[in-house]
Amino acid sequence: MKFFYLIGACVFFISGCSQAPVYYFETPRELTDEQLKINFIEAYSPYLKNITFFVDAGHGGEDRRNKGSKGLAIEADVNLRVALALRNYLRQAGVRVIMSRDKDKTVALKDRSILANKSGADIFISIHSNAPGQEGDNSTNYTSTYYHATESDYEFEPMEKDLAKYVQRDLAYAMRNSGGLGSFDGTYSDYHIYPKQGFSVLRLTTIPSILVEAGFHTSTWEEPRLALEDFNKIEAWGIFRGLCRYFKAGIPKISFKDQTANEETQLVTYSIQDSTSIDFKSIKVFVDSTETQRFTFDEKQKMITVELPILANEEKSIRIIAANKNGNFCFPFYDIVTDKLLR
Repeated sequence: MKFFYLIGACVFFISGCSQAPVYYFETPRELTDEQLKINFIEAYSPYLKNITFFVDAGHGGEDRRNKGSKGLAIEADVNLRVALALRNYLRQAGVRVIMSRDKDKTVALKDRSILANKSGADIFISIHSNAPGQEGDNSTNYTSTYYHATESDYEFEPMEKDLAKYVQRDLAYAMRNSGGLGSFDGTYSDYHIYPKQGFSVLRLTTIPSILVEAGFHTSTWEEPRLALEDFNKIEAWGIFRGLCRYFKAGIPKISFKDQTANEETQLVTYSIQDSTSIDFKSIKVFVDSTETQRFTFDEKQKMITVELPILANEEKSIRIIAANKNGNFCFPFYDIVTDKLLR
């Protein structure tokens, strides 16, 4: 008899769920307790100071074609709600935020990069939701974060992959999603989608950039969640937490210090500062896009000295890559060296 009641209860539960499905999501504690939220923001805001973010809500205006099969989640609207919530969290931390759009309007793809490049922002974050390549696929769903190029390409910036990893980890955790089967940690090169080209907004934007594909609006499971503003705020909180953790880990800062010469060589010295120590093995120096070993690192003085041939009315491009002991790489650093300073 007990077994009968159990079966009956299960049938009732299943039939009830078929009539009014419940889509699961868990609200982070900081969003259920205002004081916890304030405490978190106050704890991390010192690491975000002096950073300007450019937040790009993908699509919108004339581009509203991407939506779920039930019509509940229109990607342009989902992206905008997440972007606005992220803007609010960043502003609460005292951070300057610039938006590609703050309402439903058309912004051309190239214009997003142009706006970002002219904005003076330090970080570009483009927010999207995803769709599978195969039509009719309503089951694929995961969270992914993209960076530009691959490690074998000169234009690859290691710090963009670092940033992607931090954002991906907290965003996927907040949404309770996996990172998909195509990546170990849910971060992907944009060459994974468009080989040797990547996404336009990552390729054409010159400031450090990442692109978030938070979930699949085509997924039967994910679409109703993406349609909820409360869930969009959870997505934004995940991105915000990732940014906070990234900047707390420290970022090496490189700056020109001095240039000297003798009869045979020119020595160009750069200062490298960080809240932690520098990982010497991570340092790479490029002269005119070719890696060179002709440099020294003074750990005590925190200086990198690059050796160049004597320059005579010519210039050399120097690029330096270095990471701290937390594994965070420096922002893109390029310098043009001439013999003018020696005249």
